[in-house]
Amino acid sequence: MRLTTKGRYAVTAILDLAMHSTKSPVTLADIAVRQGISLAYLEQLFAKLKKKGLVISLRGPGGGYYLSRSSENIFIGEIIDAVNESVDVTLCHGKSNCQQGHKCLTHHLWCDLSEQIRRFLYSISLTSLLSRQEIRLIAMRQDQQKAANDELQKRFDHCQDIK
Repeated sequence: MRLTTKGRYAVTAILDLAMHSTKSPVTLADIAVRQGISLAYLEQLFAKLKKKGLVISLRGPGGGYYLSRSSENIFIGEIIDAVNESVDVTLCHGKSNCQQGHKCLTHHLWCDLSEQIRRFLYSISLTSLLSRQEIRLIAMRQDQQKAANDELQKRFDHCQDIK
């Protein structure tokens, strides 16, 4: 099994959204800065997340994204599935043609493992991740870094206006 950046970034971005959307919608630009993910890539991911009903967008000034339902009712497995990510560990991708068109000796073992991973990912809600102290500490560090970057940008813009 190989979870690609698509699945990893989707989970990271929606977790960031869950942390920051308590008061107002969150812009993809803010998520991009905090998480180091390109804005264009986030736009692609959020189009899929929106299509699957995990997020809602709000257009216009003060717009952005927010979760479509409470974080306790959104599970990591849903996010990964929404961006068409596979957690299948079989060589045949579940097609049962792993050994010259037939099932290999360990096909059922890998199918069972894939199912265990799937159940595990569907057992973890965003709320369960948000409650973890280490995740909150990382989010605080990211917020502080973004605030410092915003302040530097503001000073730079002010200097440019003076010229």
